[in-house]
Amino acid sequence: MMLRPLLLAAALMLTATASCFGQDGAKGGDDALAVPVLRSKVVVTADVVRVGDVVDNAGTAARIAIYRAPDLGTTGTLPAAQVLATLSAHSVIGVDAKDIKEVMVTRLARNIASKEIELAVAQALEHRGGLGEAGNISLTFDRDLQDQHLDASNTGTMVATSARYEPRNGRFDVTFEIANEASSAPTKLRFAGTAIETVEAAVLTRNVERNELLKSSDIIVERRPKAEVGSDAAGRDHAVGMQMRHPMQAGRALRVADLAKPDLVQRDQSVTVIYQTAGLYITSRAKALDNGTEGDVVSVLNPQSKRTVTGVVTGRGQVTILIATPTSVYISDTGAVPAASETTASTGIVTDSKSQAVKPE
Repeated sequence: MMLRPLLLAAALMLTATASCFGQDGAKGGDDALAVPVLRSKVVVTADVVRVGDVVDNAGTAARIAIYRAPDLGTTGTLPAAQVLATLSAHSVIGVDAKDIKEVMVTRLARNIASKEIELAVAQALEHRGGLGEAGNISLTFDRDLQDQHLDASNTGTMVATSARYEPRNGRFDVTFEIANEASSAPTKLRFAGTAIETVEAAVLTRNVERNELLKSSDIIVERRPKAEVGSDAAGRDHAVGMQMRHPMQAGRALRVADLAKPDLVQRDQSVTVIYQTAGLYITSRAKALDNGTEGDVVSVLNPQSKRTVTGVVTGRGQVTILIATPTSVYISDTGAVPAASETTASTGIVTDSKSQAVKPE
């Protein structure tokens, strides 16, 4: 008496299975009998998960939506028993689960990193309203800039269709469009905020006084607004070893105008004076009457003769005086004539010696 009801239930199950999975393949022979099989890993591009995404050989039930898809670019898991129960609720039965314990569902997306967006905005603003190169533009967005996750159908490049910049307040407004394979209308992204141009500058790490020499430890390199530093920002290589023209506080960016070549000779300093000419090199001591850096002309006082002479600063505590070489002469019927090939060039003191022409007999 119990066998007939069981046979009837089995017949109804086979009929339901054939209805769901076999209608499209009724003329296809063996295809109509393909057993639906559960998948352990599912990849979707839409915002819903359908029967055909989780089951192979789903037949006409493949288009039925059963779950909301995970967020763009993320993966979620579902217990296999729950998936089978959901399928059964939609009359999808007889699914081979193959000992699968859970189903992983991944939603594909196009991810655009925040750094990529920032660079694209800077390039769109490049040379607008007085701004310089994109690499020198610093951006502050009205909303925290985060990675953008778009539907995978957005395969086009980011194209700036609108870029506005107001120099008076630094405000920008940039719109991008991205071609979408699933729609004739492109996806639009809009970003707004403030933009300023920056430059690399040497920044003081401590307070410094006038005439101090800068050491490597006194300086760090930072990007600072161009409006703060101006167009003559001093670089690290230029600043190290230079002398301060005036006092400055720590944290200030250095300009070229703030720096000077270091004085190699100080006023009232005892210096070495070098008298130099062809075949002659004499040194003595003297007192500097001026400050001077390399190449400057300064006055020095000979403490013995009390004579003041001038020379060129050529090193630390060193002044060089080039002595002129007497002009060469030759004898002619008309008198002594300077040789055309001889010239006299000197810097500093010129000797008192004079060449006397020899009168012909």
